[in-house]
Amino acid sequence: MLRSTLLALSRNDKAEHIARNNPAARTLVNRFVAGNEVADAVRTCAELSAAGLLATVDYLGEDTTDLAMAKRTAAAYIEFLVALGEAGLTQRVEVSIKLTALGLTLPADGTRIAKELAGEICAKAAEMGTTVTVDMEDHTTTDSTLEILRDLREDFPSTGAVLQAYLHRSQADCVDLSYPGSRIRLVKGAYREPASVAFQDKHQVDVSYVRCMAVLLAGSGFPMFATHDPRLIEIAGSLVVKSGREQGTYEYQMLLGVRPDEQLRLAAAGEQVRVYVPFGDQWYGYLMRRLAERPANLGLLARSLTSKG
Repeated sequence: MLRSTLLALSRNDKAEHIARNNPAARTLVNRFVAGNEVADAVRTCAELSAAGLLATVDYLGEDTTDLAMAKRTAAAYIEFLVALGEAGLTQRVEVSIKLTALGLTLPADGTRIAKELAGEICAKAAEMGTTVTVDMEDHTTTDSTLEILRDLREDFPSTGAVLQAYLHRSQADCVDLSYPGSRIRLVKGAYREPASVAFQDKHQVDVSYVRCMAVLLAGSGFPMFATHDPRLIEIAGSLVVKSGREQGTYEYQMLLGVRPDEQLRLAAAGEQVRVYVPFGDQWYGYLMRRLAERPANLGLLARSLTSKG
């Protein structure tokens, strides 16, 4: 119930207004978001790299309402990639893109626009010596996202995919995408989805995640396990041993600000660990989905919003 409420609030304009107009809320935002500017993201990536961690960077924004906004999002990614190259970090950092932020849901030619802008970002990433991962969003965009991914991989085969374990279809998608050179990030899923397409029970989602992990490790692709769940990380380690995988043929991924000690522990043990680093001023929806995934952080938000500081 709490998770559903938080996900509903992620699209509530009144709740967003309250959060944005309380300066104290920024304390919590700063835990999960690198900052508003390109320089903030580059600095955070440099700090993570110095600690032995990799990063993937997301310029926050989704549900783009016009072409100009979509183009501004693409331009922000290209600006970041250039700055990343100047900082000498392209071997340690890639970018993650959301196709709705690039115009996917625009009423006229949204699919074409999103694919063209994504292609421009992939081209700049390749020029700078790094890669792109295409994030997965709500289930209504799954087919179009995978279609665009297939097209992008014709020119940029290292483009990463994301699959959501809570969707009923994802185990089959893991099989389809487990081919040589295919990078696949596995997440639990963070959108409010109907029971007709997604598991609603946490245990069912966890079981699906484990099954998807096993499929990915048995395949020929490069799995990227995005989870903070200690039990799932332990199971992942067991499945890695069972599959005969060596370190470096898969990686763990975690969010900025979530279990940083565990990120460092895994890296110290020789694991490849990548941190998801968001930046930009469109942080509200992202923050609410993080709270829905980890309701224990709700107390931090409540204290921030009621603080007079």
